[in-house]
Amino acid sequence: MNTFGHNFRISLFGESHGKAVGVVIDGVPAGIALSESDFEADLSRRRSGAVGTTSRRESDIPELLSGTYRGHTTGAPIAILFRNEDTHSEDYEALRDTPRPSHADWTASVKFGGWNDPRGGGHFSGRLTVALVAAGTVAKKSLGEGVKVSAEVCEIGGERDRAKWQTLLERVESEGDSVGGIVECHAEGIPAGFGEPFFDSLESTISHLLFSIPAVRGVEFGDGFGSASMRGSEHNDAIVALDGTTATNGSGGINGGISNGNPLILRVAVKPTSSIARPQQTLNTATGEMCMLTIGGRHDVCIALRAAVVVESAVAIALADAKLR
Repeated sequence: MNTFGHNFRISLFGESHGKAVGVVIDGVPAGIALSESDFEADLSRRRSGAVGTTSRRESDIPELLSGTYRGHTTGAPIAILFRNEDTHSEDYEALRDTPRPSHADWTASVKFGGWNDPRGGGHFSGRLTVALVAAGTVAKKSLGEGVKVSAEVCEIGGERDRAKWQTLLERVESEGDSVGGIVECHAEGIPAGFGEPFFDSLESTISHLLFSIPAVRGVEFGDGFGSASMRGSEHNDAIVALDGTTATNGSGGINGGISNGNPLILRVAVKPTSSIARPQQTLNTATGEMCMLTIGGRHDVCIALRAAVVVESAVAIALADAKLR
């Protein structure tokens, strides 16, 4: 489905090369100040233009179609639209019978019997994350000023030294290849008590949204996978104050699926971009024979570079839903 949430609900719509993409947000409390200008800071962080990002340029101007009056939310569903302006659909004609390796081309075709829109990945495209970022902006406002959610890229291609990133990206691009990265997210000011046990644990709902972001391959909280090689005496967080403050934060701010009042800390692994210029083998679905595929068009060398604000938005949406529950 394309809808997430119990009380703060979002529904995404649109395709990469269709007329527009957007989001409908239901459950937003009335009386929150909201205008088109409020979205610019987050949307600018997602835009392309830096080294290693796609040459596709979209203005990403949000159109608030409903849910606001006199600059404030009304309590009715908020619909936000983003027009697609810079599409080169002809770049995808050659891919009709040759699905891109590790992309959704083949699975989407099987799932929808070939009726899916294949241009730019259609509804499976990272283009739809612009709508997720817009929903994240509204979610942050719903959380209030006391909660601060922030994320940044901390590693690309296995390199943590930012000073080496540009050289790495330029070399990978010249080779017609791509690299992945890791995004780290922190949320401060979350009170204890957000989340539910078991199936709606805070980790579960946050991870549900994070794994909906195209190219996400792993999520860890606190010490994450590192905790598997630790002892309990190393991993356990001693409570040092009546408000739940702990001496360490190996749990990443969550115990038993419920926030414990400490900062939420998580990391997200983003895979290398599937669409690369290097020749690859794939199956020609029309002939049933293997063939060589060279992908043209405009693609990010490293999707992770634009993913930090998307991760941040997804976490904010999950927290907004948890707060309303």
